[in-house]
Order: sequence, then C-alpha cells, then structure tokens
Amino acid sequence: MGSSEFSGTGLKGRIAGLAIGISLFIVMLLVPPPGNLSPAGWHVAAVGILMAIFWVSEALPLPATALLPLPLFPLLGVMPIKATAAPYANPVIFLFMGGFVIALAMERWQLHERIALFVLKSVGERMDRLIGGFMVATALLSMWVSNTATTLMMLPIALSVVALNNDNKAPGQQDSRSGAAAFPGALLLSVAYGATAGGLATLVGTPPNAFLAGFMRQTYGIEIGFAQWMAMALPLSVVLLFVMWWLMTRVIFRLKGHSIGGAQEVIRERAASQGPMSTGEKRIGVLFLLLAAAWIFRPLINKQIPGVALDDTVVAMIAALLAFLIPVDLKRGVFLMNWDWAQRLPFGILILFGGGLTLASAIDNTGLAAWIGDQLAVLGGLPPILIVIAMITLLIFLTELTSNTATTAAFLPVVAALALTLGEHPLLLAVPAALAASCAFMLPVATPPNAIVFSSGHLAIAQMARAGVLLNVVSIVLITLIAYSALLLVFGVQPGVLPEAISAAAGK
Repeated sequence: MGSSEFSGTGLKGRIAGLAIGISLFIVMLLVPPPGNLSPAGWHVAAVGILMAIFWVSEALPLPATALLPLPLFPLLGVMPIKATAAPYANPVIFLFMGGFVIALAMERWQLHERIALFVLKSVGERMDRLIGGFMVATALLSMWVSNTATTLMMLPIALSVVALNNDNKAPGQQDSRSGAAAFPGALLLSVAYGATAGGLATLVGTPPNAFLAGFMRQTYGIEIGFAQWMAMALPLSVVLLFVMWWLMTRVIFRLKGHSIGGAQEVIRERAASQGPMSTGEKRIGVLFLLLAAAWIFRPLINKQIPGVALDDTVVAMIAALLAFLIPVDLKRGVFLMNWDWAQRLPFGILILFGGGLTLASAIDNTGLAAWIGDQLAVLGGLPPILIVIAMITLLIFLTELTSNTATTAAFLPVVAALALTLGEHPLLLAVPAALAASCAFMLPVATPPNAIVFSSGHLAIAQMARAGVLLNVVSIVLITLIAYSALLLVFGVQPGVLPEAISAAAGK
C-alpha cells in the first residue's frame, strides 16, 4: 500500500516554490483568459498551477496544499463551497480509510511479520532465492499494508541477513556486483522494489490506483471494481516482480551460485520468537480474508442476493467497523482496533485525495479539460501507442522527484481530456498514467521505501540509480503492454473507440 508523504525538498527549494507559485498565480489572475476558455476555467488553471508548484517544491506540506481549493474556488467564483467540499468525501477516500484500518490492525497484532517470515522460511540460503523471497514477502504485504510500514518491518530482518553476509565476504573482494560484496545492496533494493511492485496489484495498494478509481467514477461514471483492478494489475505486478528478480540476480548483480550460511537459522529464530499465533492475530487474519474475499467476489454477491448493492467502499467500512467491535480479550476490554491505533491513519493522504479530486472536478466542470484537450489536438496525427509510451516515460521519471499522488492528481484530468480529444477511451491513457506514477526506482527521494533502505547505510546511491534506471525502462514496456492487452480484456477498452456514454458524460 503506497504512501506519498515523504519530504525531500530543502528550505531554499520551498521558499523558491512559494515565491514562484504565488507570483504565477497572481499574474494569471490579472491576465485575461485565452480565447474559448471561460474566466472560471482560467481561474482553475491558476489554482492548478499554484498547487502543482507547491506540490513539486513542497512549499507547503502536501496535504495542506490539497486544502487550497476550499478557500480559493469559492473566492474566485469557480464553485460554491458545498460543491468544492463534496469531493473530500468521495467514496474512494473511505475505501482507502477502511483499508488503512484493517492494515493498522494487522500491524498492531504483528500478523504482517508472521506472514513475511512464513514466506522467507521456504526460500533456503541461496542469495538469489533469498532476494526472491524478500521481494515476494514484501510485495504480498504491500498489497494491503502501507509501503512505509512494510519496509520498516522488513528492514531489520534484511539487515540480520546482511550481517551474516559479512562472514561470507572474501578478504579483498573488489567486485561490488557479484557474490557477497553485491548482496547487501541487492537485498535492500529487493525490499524497496518489492513494496512498489506489490502496491500496483490492488486498488488500496498505492494512492494513485484509488485516486484513478475515484476520478473515473466522479468524472465519467466509470466504475473500477476491486476485482477488475486485480484482474488487470496483479499480472503486471507478478511479471514485474519476476523481471526484477531476474535482473537483480543475473544482470545488475550476479548472485547465482552464492549462498549465505546461517540465513535460515536467523529467520527461524525470529519466527520462533513470535510464539504461537495470538487471538488477535487469528481474528484479524479471518477478518482480513473475509474483506479480501468480499472485495473480489462482490459482483457475484450482488447478482446472487436480490436487493443487495454492495460497493467496495461499503465492504471496506463494514470491515473497519467490525475491527472496533471484535473482541480479543473482552474482560480487559481489548478489541482488534482502538482509537489510539486508528489515530495513526495517514489522514494526510486522504486529504490529498480530496484536494486532487476537487481540482479534477473543477477542471472538468469549467471546460478547462476540454480546452486543454483542444490545445493538444495537434497530437492527433501520432499513433496512440506513441502517445502512451511518451506519457508513461514522462510520468515515471517525473515521479522520481515528486509525490506519486500529487503527480496523479495533476496529470489525470489532462491525459483523460487528451484521450477524449483523440477519440480514445479515457482509460487508455489514465490507467497507464496512474500505474506509471507509482513506478519510481532510481532515487532515494522517489518513494519512502527507497529512502528507508538507503538510510540503512548499506546501499550506495549509484547502486540504486543503476538498478532503478533499468527497472524504469522495464516498467515503461510492461505498462504499455498492459494498456494494449489487459485493458481490452478486463475493461473492454478498444483503441480508436470512444463509447457514446462516456462522450456524453464528458459533455462532448
């Protein structure tokens, strides 16, 4: 599960962002709108540019910037306060909130660590298999638990194995890309990259996925169900994990044939220290399985039970509320969740969702989206696949420096409008854009997992950059393939075809 609340901008950069953003905002308000664009649309553009600059420079905390539409849109006559505030209560926000509550309950009872150790106990002591085990364990958890929490939990286990590796390193060994010398960097990168790949697989795995679902529902009436998303994105996640593992153990680092003596002993000792499963672990495990099953089989449940209208958000909130009601020790008044733990919810991400969805709503309702699409109509002569590749490339490298949620919020309305102008289904560009925004592998500041493993001191930035640039290229290829295969199979998106219902919803 992704997190975008990571600050990597210095004070000078923030001051510069503040000055540039406010200056451009004032200038745009003083300049009349260009032809064919309404004053309200121009004011939205001014607010959007202000927010984009603030997000990139972190002139304000990311969630604080997401609150700017609340005062600015009513003051500028863009939308009344009720319409401005409505997207902050979009169902996708409560979908993510419910997912966060269950993830926090898993963390509280340490179920996530038990799952990870169970996977790691089965991989043996070969370096390449250990890399694969850490990737798979981290990815499985990151589908449901935040990337940051998953990485923080996996890091001590990884460092224990790295410490054993020092005994296997031959004196004077110089090749940092093979054997014991390469293993620490490779193992730590496998944790960070596994978290990123796993987050792609579910709607609650990383914020851009959920933001896309909320944006499509709000703007075009397109419903993206949990099962639908998994049917499309889980294969991408699995293939990306396999390619990552192969590149990390055969190309970027050469680990085949090398082993870490005692690695399994360390893992088994850590697993043994947990003792038998506690009542809390068992009950949150059952609740989690029921939640996942309800998300996956929701369409079937709605068909089989007349009068039931289950929604992914409804399912998530039922599970979250049950976590506060299910007892672990009734005599002591202990339940699966309490409010002290619930206060650890990353409310900033939920506010970020609301601000992005409000901005997207204003861009669409004021005609700014259609105007932007018309300005980009010159791209109509290019094959759509080239546009998809160029967009994915831009976003993957841009998100190395910016928040993935903020990047998604800024770009989705634009790429969706471009798709409509080109006569394409908006999902053809919007889905690759959301996926690309989560694929940042090169720099420590790109994602919290990258920053966490880099801070361990066992990883050189050159190692991360060398591995990351190759994985960025791999991501471009795989996401493009998804756009022209899984989108057709799962969502019925056909290149060159814009359904009438979507065209009508967009007002075209």
